Amino acid sequence: MATPGMDQERLADVQRVIRADIRAGLYHGAVIKVARAGKVALETAIGAADAAQTRPLTLNSVFSIFSITKAFTNTLVLRAVEHGQFLLTSRVSELIPEFCGFGREQVQIWHLLSHQAGFPVIFEVKPGMYIDRFEEMIAAVIEVVKPVEPPCTTVAYAPLVNHVLMAECVRRTDPGHRSYRQLVQDEILTPLGMRDTSVGLRADLKPRHVVPDFRGNYPIGHRGHSDLGPNGAFEEEHAEMPWVGIACTVPDLFRFAEMFRQNGTLDGARILSPATLAMARRNWTGDKPNELHAARGRERGWDPAPAYLGLGFSLRGTALCHHMFGTLASPGTFGNYGAGSTLFWIDPERELTFTCLSAGVMESNANVERFQKLSDIVISAAQ
Repeated sequence: MATPGMDQERLADVQRVIRADIRAGLYHGAVIKVARAGKVALETAIGAADAAQTRPLTLNSVFSIFSITKAFTNTLVLRAVEHGQFLLTSRVSELIPEFCGFGREQVQIWHLLSHQAGFPVIFEVKPGMYIDRFEEMIAAVIEVVKPVEPPCTTVAYAPLVNHVLMAECVRRTDPGHRSYRQLVQDEILTPLGMRDTSVGLRADLKPRHVVPDFRGNYPIGHRGHSDLGPNGAFEEEHAEMPWVGIACTVPDLFRFAEMFRQNGTLDGARILSPATLAMARRNWTGDKPNELHAARGRERGWDPAPAYLGLGFSLRGTALCHHMFGTLASPGTFGNYGAGSTLFWIDPERELTFTCLSAGVMESNANVERFQKLSDIVISAAQ
């Protein structure tokens, strides 16, 4: 049955374009779910988990969602603020006293959420180290990471440091002294009924897991203590990586996104308040570009665009520029993405929710263009 207010021919175009991209070898496959006002308009699995197209994707395929994991950590941080555990303006050094010296005392929670803490862009803390044990990662960050400039000087996307620190702040101030894994489970997954999502790759999800294929499009490996390969951390059952380590399905991710569209509540479970989301969805980076993305865009001759970052969300903003949320999205459209493969966004003006997880990691700029294209088709389907 067609969803009211959605053009079915345009939605058919989405599927046609994905199939053409797969045939062209741009990626292996994708699972996508789109809804308007909570009513599903498109839900399909296209292609496969592997380049040889031998493992067809299903609606319940389990993906490593990479940096969309950060959205779960951000949600824990915003909940901690709502519960009075700390403030958006709390200094990280107040919550983690060992994280001091070298100007680190200036860094506040909201600087971490908006990628304006002044840290260098670091993809690995120590070359070649295992990354699946949280206690080792936070110790390394405290030991190694120092600011290169005062907060709010520039916007520089933090691949891992900010979310290691924020997860530790939440963990240390939690009245129940829970682990990061248990916090995600208790505060987000269980209330939202996200049964096919886990921190680390839960054993029962492994048979459906799409093993990440980076295809040389990521600057480092991701090693786990079980030595399952250069990116084996994504196959570790007990991994705790608050920046990159959650496994999820599209139906579950859709529920997470729908919670945001409905102002923090889904099916009676209130995760965040409307006041918190209104604050988080404002542009806190002005017209400053995201230095990491600007550097990558220059490889293609793209002009730098404003970063448009809120407190834990990417925003669409108003500039006509390359953007994963599409050029047609309303300025208040917000969401999160993961390296070359994963995306969700919500256009509040049109009540559109878009979720897509794909197999076969794409180069950064090509991924932006892929999702920009798909997002614009979806938005054009709204009547």
